[in-house]
Amino acid sequence: MKKIASIDVGLKRIGTALCLNADIVTPQDAILRKNRNQASHDISKFLKDWEIDILVVGLPKGGSSEEEMQRRIEHFVSLLDFDKEVVYIDEYGSSMEAKEMMQGVTKQKRDGKVDSLAAKIILERYLFSLKKGL
Repeated sequence: MKKIASIDVGLKRIGTALCLNADIVTPQDAILRKNRNQASHDISKFLKDWEIDILVVGLPKGGSSEEEMQRRIEHFVSLLDFDKEVVYIDEYGSSMEAKEMMQGVTKQKRDGKVDSLAAKIILERYLFSLKKGL
């Protein structure tokens, strides 16, 4: 079984999630983003520490800033010290879905829980597409 991680790249935080066996996806602590170099270093360390084989990255599809965000996210991924498989998938609505899931559970703090829940949703979508053979 390959170890898979996903990231939801934001301007302030990067949500992270893992799938280490079968279909169980767990959100991890978000990485606070002070600057690009620090964030890419922290994500690279996260991927190395967990011995990740595949990195799934959410890309926003649709919307007015789609091309700009795609360029920024792909540039960020190019800064990572990671030479294994990288898969980009549509993250459309994952942050809204994560916020809805968190409603009533906790106050909307800026602690990265929503970001990592979005990363979990992105990874679950990827695993679902593998099962369906998409």
